[in-house]
Amino acid sequence: MTSSELWTRATADRYDAEEREMSSGAVLGPTLDFLTELAGDGRALEFAIGTGRVGVPLRERGVPVLGIELSEHMAAVLRRKIDEDTLPVTIGDMATTTVPGKFTLVYLVYNTITNLLTQDEQIECFRNAARHLTPGGRFVIELGVPALRFLPPGQVAVPFDVSERHLGFDTFDLVEQILVSHHLTRDGDDGRYRRSSSRHRYAWPAELDLMARIAELELELRVADWDRAPFTQDSAKHISVWRKPA
Repeated sequence: MTSSELWTRATADRYDAEEREMSSGAVLGPTLDFLTELAGDGRALEFAIGTGRVGVPLRERGVPVLGIELSEHMAAVLRRKIDEDTLPVTIGDMATTTVPGKFTLVYLVYNTITNLLTQDEQIECFRNAARHLTPGGRFVIELGVPALRFLPPGQVAVPFDVSERHLGFDTFDLVEQILVSHHLTRDGDDGRYRRSSSRHRYAWPAELDLMARIAELELELRVADWDRAPFTQDSAKHISVWRKPA
């Protein structure tokens, strides 16, 4: 077991509804195109597959997909969508859990590597990806760039969503390299809000490259989004691809 926080049954049951926009064709289309191309004729392994937001439609495109998921509740929601024979899921953490066989693609999306709250565990995640890859296979991570540029002196919080039904902001511990995402979500029309939070260890692109080097992976590509826009100093996130040498 790693330091990742476990998703509860209640959180898993409402996850898809709260992430409806992220499951739309406009968002998922470029993601699936990108991953399908990298998988080629091989198999794909998704770390922290969750409710199958990406893994299920990728499998429907014809890519054989397996998943690793720490939360049994999240995996149970996925299982309502697709059977075990079509998309097998192993319960375990993404840093140490292994599955049989080799893959041309291992991927980890939507900032999920930050669920591992220590640098050592994040390094082990890279090593775990490398041990599952075929020679020439790729490890893909989608991750936001830490928003520290928005912190004026003395401020520790940065809002990332201010809308009618949701207020979200991150607070930063710059010493421990930990951010806490805080959410106030309006569930109904009675004016009541539900409060939740989650802890994450943020990491810079250069730090991930060093983790990849430790795992004997080589940076092949870094872009700003799934449409392959150039990654610049103003990019809010990155899609990074590391290759296992042939």
